[in-house]
Amino acid sequence: MSGKVAVVTGSNKGIGLAIVRALCKQFQGDVYLTARDVGRGQAAVESLASEGLKAIFHQLDINNLNSITTAAAFFKEKYGGVDILIHNAGIAFKVADTTPFAVQAEVTLETNFFAARDVLTHFLPLIKCGGRVVNISSFVGPRTLNKCSAELQQRFRSEDITEDELVALMQRFIDKAKQGEHKQDGWPESPYGVSKLGLTVRPVCLEGFHWFFYFTNKL
Repeated sequence: MSGKVAVVTGSNKGIGLAIVRALCKQFQGDVYLTARDVGRGQAAVESLASEGLKAIFHQLDINNLNSITTAAAFFKEKYGGVDILIHNAGIAFKVADTTPFAVQAEVTLETNFFAARDVLTHFLPLIKCGGRVVNISSFVGPRTLNKCSAELQQRFRSEDITEDELVALMQRFIDKAKQGEHKQDGWPESPYGVSKLGLTVRPVCLEGFHWFFYFTNKL
């Protein structure tokens, strides 16, 4: 076990890649670029190398629990934990996408909330003393909250909301979307917004950690 380490999920392109690039320039330790696709991840590392920057690739598919546990075990064995975890991986359907709303709701929440929950569940115990966890969220989350019913807003804003309750609310949105009843149940037309709302609220349910959020304007 040696040195400090920073891990960025979903970082073979876009915001994630930009974060890795910045860490390579500033972080005094190993920087891991992770991605679901090995080829794309390795290509991103090679691209950074052409800029004179050193990142290390490790495969991580946040929708695959075995992939998460394998990665967590690797960082525990090699580094004794993680100093910085930046969770960036996620999905967003385009506005013009014709995929049925129910499918968009399930796929988006499974990735942006439930898979993110799995990542944090397995990596939080690895965060070293003084370490940091950063979740990449979006302004769409708070905006979505304001479009929810008064009842939903009250629960999401509550300081005593539990993780079990939050998980139940996220599942409730998926179920209502499948039934075509999400609007009657007080939910807006934004699976992405609901997923980011859940991601932002989850830390309220957990104690003992200092949380950092970066809110992007990415839809």
